[in-house]
Amino acid sequence: MSGQFEASVEIDRPVAEVFAYLADGTNDPEFSPRVQEITRIPDGPTAVGTVFRSTVKDAGMKTAREFLITEFDVPRRIRWSERTKNLVTAEGGYDLEELPGGRTRVRIFNTLTGHGVGKLLVGFALSAARKDAPEFGRRIKAAAEASPRPE
Repeated sequence: MSGQFEASVEIDRPVAEVFAYLADGTNDPEFSPRVQEITRIPDGPTAVGTVFRSTVKDAGMKTAREFLITEFDVPRRIRWSERTKNLVTAEGGYDLEELPGGRTRVRIFNTLTGHGVGKLLVGFALSAARKDAPEFGRRIKAAAEASPRPE
């Protein structure tokens, strides 16, 4: 079983800045409280083939996650796919759209898929993610707008 959740938000920063902020990946703990730590492999700019390894806390349990960047279209689209074999895994991405006045619309989405016993849990995970989606979008907006401007 699988299902999708998504959120859209308008950010008061130019699309190139928002894309760079989201593409960094290591900024995720600034807007996703479930991400405890995250590293990028290899170190350096994000591109197709970059892997992000993280420790996340869901429902009181810590799990290791590994995501592969599968599509990277500057400054419009980022896609990822989870490589770890957790009970519930995610595939998703960001779509960015330039808006008038130096603003950016960001759509984030994830498709969650249950594996084994995770097929019984994925509905709960989706329900929680869908409920949090608007707030998740607001956290992305706040973090991106508060991030330092490029020099």
